[in-house]
Amino acid sequence: MKLLVIGGTVFLGRALVDEALRRGDEVTLFNRGQSGPTPSGVEMVRGDREDEAALRALVAERTWDGVIDTCGFEPRTVRRSVRALTGHAGVYAFVSSFHAYGDWPAKGVDETFPRHACDPDAAPDDVPYNALKAGCERAVEEGFPGRALIVNPGIIVGPGENVGRLPWWLETIARGGRVLAPGTPDRAMQLIDARDIARFLLDRLAEGASGRYLTTGVLGNTTMGELLRACVDATGADTELVWADEPFLRDHDVAPWTEVPLWVPDAPEFSGAWTASSAKALAAGLRCRPVAETVTDTWRALHDGGYPQPKYLQGEVPVGLDKDKHDAVLAAWDARGAQV
Repeated sequence: MKLLVIGGTVFLGRALVDEALRRGDEVTLFNRGQSGPTPSGVEMVRGDREDEAALRALVAERTWDGVIDTCGFEPRTVRRSVRALTGHAGVYAFVSSFHAYGDWPAKGVDETFPRHACDPDAAPDDVPYNALKAGCERAVEEGFPGRALIVNPGIIVGPGENVGRLPWWLETIARGGRVLAPGTPDRAMQLIDARDIARFLLDRLAEGASGRYLTTGVLGNTTMGELLRACVDATGADTELVWADEPFLRDHDVAPWTEVPLWVPDAPEFSGAWTASSAKALAAGLRCRPVAETVTDTWRALHDGGYPQPKYLQGEVPVGLDKDKHDAVLAAWDARGAQV
């Protein structure tokens, strides 16, 4: 296949490009060159997707079997790219998010659930942040009717993760000693490796498929305890996991998801966080590797120099407990136990 990838140098985008090149596909990248190194073996076109002249130069005398948009966050910007690529690509594949669904994370969504209200030409200030992906999807669907392929990933992990959720756990556990762990070890989770999404999306493109697929891990494919024990095994560290209950962590102002990555509290507003359905994608060929394999590969990737280091940021919010706060909360947990 001849593919255009918008983005393509960071995490899932990088996984898509690596997999496409492994298959022998002809890949063109279009990006600003600011997020990561350019993989060898691709045609590189530098440009900003918000620049009309750059888009015109990109498509001049070029066509592709498919375009994969890995970095569309604002509907108005995505719509500009879609309009430029009309007539130059067979299928437009857009990497969206669970956030496009208004009921998530309170409910375990599937493809039939309603999306947020958001116009396909909305600007960032027009709607809440979580609604923007829904507007981006509509821009693609309107511009490529019957030829739009939408994937809605859940929580993605794997080598090259740029946010730093799983890498934070690996690096923290690698230091050894006692590490604070959230809630109970049997809390079920649902994670997916970026490389598995890449393979699934490229398989669908090769078939000329369109439509929408939720792409997350198999229900209950790990627990918090299994995940953190896999981190201990991968790093070989002499680490003791200290499980503190959720009310205690909330009382000590420990923020879920950001300060303790991948911790989703057991509360009604998060009851669907780990129960979305990938049944449609699994029936269409999605295959998910064991989470322990992903953990091991992520640890190796953190130290082999093949990927940029994680930013340890979710938006502008730092990811991971500061060590001083971690130690203070752990000491408070110990003190509470001593008083019981």
